[in-house]
Amino acid sequence: MNKINVLCPHCGGVNAIPLKDSYVKAACGHCKASLLDTKPISVDASSFDRLMLNDERLIIADFWAPWCGPCRSMAPSFEEAARHFPLKALFIKINTEEQQHLGGRFGIRSIPTVIAFKNNRIVDQFSGALPTPQIIAWVKKHL
Repeated sequence: MNKINVLCPHCGGVNAIPLKDSYVKAACGHCKASLLDTKPISVDASSFDRLMLNDERLIIADFWAPWCGPCRSMAPSFEEAARHFPLKALFIKINTEEQQHLGGRFGIRSIPTVIAFKNNRIVDQFSGALPTPQIIAWVKKHL
């Protein structure tokens, strides 16, 4: 059976899980917490790099800032969209105020900008706030 490497959002441990169409339950082999937690996680440069190297899911990164109105208005939609992809896609948030070097690394010129990564490569991106259904449809194109 094919397996996929997934990082635990709670402890950061790497888990090799069977590749399935859907999951009823999946627990981290290290801390026993659920791997089905879909809440977007905030990352810094080192946790971002660890994810890129160890997590084989589609990674959806929201580059945002606390002062940005459109970023704040899209946050609930981003979180809601994440709920539709347990163990299929990992939704992460990158605060460009705190992680300026990550914003620079990816040439972020306007926020919010959302980038989809697969196998440590950018597969697509969009700038500007989108509603939940459009975010879901965009993510599905890349699964």
